[in-house]
Amino acid sequence: MDIDFNKASFKDFENIPGSDALATAAEFQQYLNFLKEQGHLNYRIESRSPVGPEMDLILPEKSGTIRAVCLVSNDYLGFSQHPLIKQAVMDGIRDYGTGSGASPAIGGHFFYHELLEGKIAGFYGKTDAILYTTGYTANSATLQCLLHQQDLAIVDMAVHASVYEGCLKTNTKQFLHNNLDHLEQILAASRETYRTRFVIVDGVYSQDGDIAFLDRIAELTHRYGAYLVVDDAHGIGVVGETGRGVIEMFGLFDQVDIITGTFSKALGNIGGYVIARPELVNYLKYQSKQHLFSTTATPAILGIVKAIELIDEEPVWQDRLWENITYLKDGLTAMGFDVGTTASAVIPVKIGHIPKTLEAGKLLLEAGVYTNPIMYPAVSRKNARIRMNVMATHTRAHLDRVLNAFADVDRRVKITKP
Repeated sequence: MDIDFNKASFKDFENIPGSDALATAAEFQQYLNFLKEQGHLNYRIESRSPVGPEMDLILPEKSGTIRAVCLVSNDYLGFSQHPLIKQAVMDGIRDYGTGSGASPAIGGHFFYHELLEGKIAGFYGKTDAILYTTGYTANSATLQCLLHQQDLAIVDMAVHASVYEGCLKTNTKQFLHNNLDHLEQILAASRETYRTRFVIVDGVYSQDGDIAFLDRIAELTHRYGAYLVVDDAHGIGVVGETGRGVIEMFGLFDQVDIITGTFSKALGNIGGYVIARPELVNYLKYQSKQHLFSTTATPAILGIVKAIELIDEEPVWQDRLWENITYLKDGLTAMGFDVGTTASAVIPVKIGHIPKTLEAGKLLLEAGVYTNPIMYPAVSRKNARIRMNVMATHTRAHLDRVLNAFADVDRRVKITKP
């Protein structure tokens, strides 16, 4: 099979007909070489500085480092560099070492795991939580454990890849993104067919930065006897009056059956969590294989405990984040760029053409602006875009540099709306 590299995406190399695993890898290597030659391989760029509003990067085929405004980090509040959080991490390592040594059921469950479970559950006004090594695993492992061949996952088509992986053992129906009529059709048609039905949505969607219509989704879900699962990975610390995400925005703490999320974004660390009723959490602790058979997190998670506390103790970071979101979003919109329906710290500039998107990413990087060119299969082919994540620690000068770079790219490539 001949693949046109000018029109290809990573998806085209997942399963090449007639090619075994090694041949497929060799063909994909040729594609990576092609992107590199074009200056379009804006992935796995080596960073030589801490996460922050600016970062030192080593670019392919370049000598030395460049200093670029960083718009690729999910560290929305800048908490990975907060001195009190770093001190909590260092104290944890000093007192308890660098590892936990075992899986949770056979000796790897320490007081700091128990503390964090209680802290994150209490943050949402609940009592019980389970920890996973990543946010991805929190979704995939939980859904694999709870949903089987007699069950049904009803998912917004824009949910994270971890949700789709979690649904591989069950039946799945997708509804059009935030389309409540389509959701209701599926709920009504499936009511008498399946044993357990989960409606699964993101709170904030990672590619468009828009928000689930959670109040109406919750009402429909429960009217038709299903359970609601919300992954609010990009909402915590960002959305809601006190940073408790989209669930707080809609006042639905008692209407969401399962909350999932990650510590790797606004909380500045690593790991995932699931919050649910006590009996469900206990079931997962003994039946979810990825939790049961994985070594638990290190004492460094004591930094997460401090980060959760600081969301309430230092709300200034959420305020600064929203000042920056508004400034960058308004500036791009005024210049004619399509930022879609974003209502979060994720701001896309939609281009809709893969080669133009890759070229824009290249030119932005040359201008010292580090962004993510996003293409199929992360989004549809016609929805290729540059995605940016805003941080509370960006300055007005950083954001002006970004706006000036986009203006220059538009003069060279024409990526504003026609």
